[in-house]
Amino acid sequence: MAKKPHENTPKLLLRQAVLADVPQLADLTARIYSEEWGHSVEMLRSQQTHFPEGQFVVEYEGRIVGYCATFRIDEATALAPHTWMQITGGGMGSRHKPDGNWLYGMEVVVHPDYRGMRIGQRLYQARKRLCMDLKLRGIVFGGRIPGLAKNLARYGNAEAYVQAVTEGKRRDLTLSFQLANDFEVIGLLRAYVPSDHESLGYAAHLVWRNPQLLDQPDIPPITSARLLPDSVRVASVQYQQRRITSFEQFATQVEYFTDIAADYSADFVTFPELITLQLLSIENTELSPVESIRKLSHYTPQVKELFSRLAVHYNINIIAGTHPTEQANGDIHNVCYVCLRDGSIHEREKLHPTPSERNVWNISGGDSAATVLTDCGPIGVMICYDAEFPEVARHLTDQGALILFVPFCTDVREGYLRVRYCSQARAIENQCYVVLSGNVGNLPGVNNFDIQYGQSCILTPSDFGFARDGIAADSTPNIETVLFADLRLETLARARNAGAVTNLKDRRFDLYETRWRPR
Repeated sequence: MAKKPHENTPKLLLRQAVLADVPQLADLTARIYSEEWGHSVEMLRSQQTHFPEGQFVVEYEGRIVGYCATFRIDEATALAPHTWMQITGGGMGSRHKPDGNWLYGMEVVVHPDYRGMRIGQRLYQARKRLCMDLKLRGIVFGGRIPGLAKNLARYGNAEAYVQAVTEGKRRDLTLSFQLANDFEVIGLLRAYVPSDHESLGYAAHLVWRNPQLLDQPDIPPITSARLLPDSVRVASVQYQQRRITSFEQFATQVEYFTDIAADYSADFVTFPELITLQLLSIENTELSPVESIRKLSHYTPQVKELFSRLAVHYNINIIAGTHPTEQANGDIHNVCYVCLRDGSIHEREKLHPTPSERNVWNISGGDSAATVLTDCGPIGVMICYDAEFPEVARHLTDQGALILFVPFCTDVREGYLRVRYCSQARAIENQCYVVLSGNVGNLPGVNNFDIQYGQSCILTPSDFGFARDGIAADSTPNIETVLFADLRLETLARARNAGAVTNLKDRRFDLYETRWRPR
């Protein structure tokens, strides 16, 4: 008798994690570690961005019940004392080295309702297969020792307790499992996860050595299978604000500049912050500042449709400046719509409204800074004032961003220079490219519209291989124009690995850390 079709469908599936899994993974880690200490969406996306082939999930009847994350690391770093936050780059996996000769196991979680199904064992086997496929030296990580706190009085110290477990005289729920999976203890890591009270912050420093490579020299580095373009062409529109009488006139101007950028084969074109303030000139009615911003929000569906249509039609990724957008709870956020040429739309909110935006327009700040995955690699968006907070750029860079876009809107030269100087600093300290786009021109007689000062530019790190003075392209202040620059991603990689200075590699993870709260 033939089996029914559903009987041949596997109930349990181990596979590589994909971006669509991120919401479930965030929920799973929050259930294991609490809402505060679970992995954020940015952390999970970042892990996949840096090393997609090293992230695994186990599905049971369509539900994700297990997850493990890994990255590649060099031997000196992996075998030296460290904490979890230090070696994982705050959980981002940002210390992944494509030529690293060890696999670092940064996370394994199993849904508590599915323990006993050997989910963890399956994930460890997947790690070992990956390690052998890549011909790496082995797997290394810090393993919990949750029986330590309860048994400290009996054994006197952590070393004695771990020794007892290693010799089989004592069973520890986690460490005994690791030993049974052929891992060996090479030491103790102090303050590995200070919030792990059961382990008193300790972790066992564990390694599994690839049996296929024992007593053999290290193999040459293996390059990433993910191919990015050698060069990315970016365009920045220094946009002249002028009176209009209809949304169609606004659309015509925006399409003109999109067409220009596409004609020059740009991969990205970016527009300024608050570009849609121009729409206030259509009716120019007497409204309070707050009322005017809420009126602008009514154009949101048209704005999104316009930029998304242009991105697809002209085959170009558009950083669509920003547009005040009313949220479901009634708050107004300053939102950048990133419209990709595949038709997808991504929203990125300004995190730090300026005092005048808060007090005059009643604009609230967003609460997340995630990269956008594009066909030219991960990118980040920092909206004007956000560029003056180094944590934002570092967070985006840790997620893998290679290019940061800064739509800005400044009224006077002093304000512009704050954004410019800080953006240059972000390019240097994160060894990335930063693209600025601002408004110019004024609209006399238009209510709630300030004067404009802008000098758009495209900035680079300051090192050999980049443009002189760290400026790939610059504009004449307060003149409508379009800037172009070809940004070589290979030059970034070379600078990050072997530049005159290596800011990203030389961070003191043993001294400081920045942790973004999961949402």
